[in-house]
Amino acid sequence: MRIFASCNIALLARHKNEQLINIRPHILFALLLLASSPALATDCVVFLHGLARTSASMENVATAFEADGYVVSNRGYPSRKFPIEELAPMAIEAGMEECPEEGSVHFVTHSLGGILVRYYLEHNEMPALGRVVMFAPPNQGSKVVDSFRAVPGYKAVNGPAGMQLGTDENSIPLMLGPVNFEVGIIAGTRTFNPILSQYLANPDDGKVSVESTKVDGMTDFITIAVSHPFIMESAEAIEQAMTFISTGRFMHDAPE
Repeated sequence: MRIFASCNIALLARHKNEQLINIRPHILFALLLLASSPALATDCVVFLHGLARTSASMENVATAFEADGYVVSNRGYPSRKFPIEELAPMAIEAGMEECPEEGSVHFVTHSLGGILVRYYLEHNEMPALGRVVMFAPPNQGSKVVDSFRAVPGYKAVNGPAGMQLGTDENSIPLMLGPVNFEVGIIAGTRTFNPILSQYLANPDDGKVSVESTKVDGMTDFITIAVSHPFIMESAEAIEQAMTFISTGRFMHDAPE
């Protein structure tokens, strides 16, 4: 069981103290329990938020990785303004600008962010690619999109990319092939919206079903009792993400 150096914990405590007030005890506990080797100083983690979210939604998990010695890149991108074909290179190449020239480039994504990584890697080479963790990705599309795309205002709120996340012939996730890189998927099992859940197979997280998060070729898979909008802020999810990026596997027998 790894005990982090005091300098790393001090860094976490100093980094944006005001924003960490509510999460510090949970994150520190998760970090102290995490069993894996320290990060290489040149390894970089790029964080990609979900649809209609901002980089602030990934700040907790980015802070945890930074405290563990990774170079982190947590940039926002205009998720509601462009289709996936344009968002993927826009978001990923901008995020990689902050990574060192040497070392591996890992990705931690939420929802749409995972589809951007899949799309980009299917159309581009990335020799420095490390591992990828996806929080609640709609890898098989979402029935919620199918059911609500015709509702007035849906497109205005979710943009072109939001219209591409269904399960019909326009579904970008269903057009993509199996993954050929190391990816660990963390799915949520607690719904935040019982109305939307009526359109999804159980169990689900209120936006995507557990089954629809899976993708052929994935390296590992795990579920946690968290809803879609908050999964990337969960201390358990953060701990599992750090374990996968470091070791290539989740902790399936992790203690509560």
